[in-house]
Amino acid sequence: MTNEPTAVADRDHFIRDVADLLGVAPEELSTDTNLLDAGLDSVRIMQLVEKWRSEGHETVDPLLLAGDPVLESWLEVLCP
Repeated sequence: MTNEPTAVADRDHFIRDVADLLGVAPEELSTDTNLLDAGLDSVRIMQLVEKWRSEGHETVDPLLLAGDPVLESWLEVLCP
């Protein structure tokens, strides 16, 4: 049995969360989007981290995310 559907759902969930916080449609974000250039700042990163931690992703590291703010890099960390 594979976890592929769950992984895709998780990726979509994280992309939706980021898009919602930026006030854009998820389709407007590509995997090479630099989220800092798109308007994300440290306060918003912490909002996302707290949301994801409350949903069970306790190991999300805000410093790691801020250090490489490209969406695909985040997805690699969040959905290994």
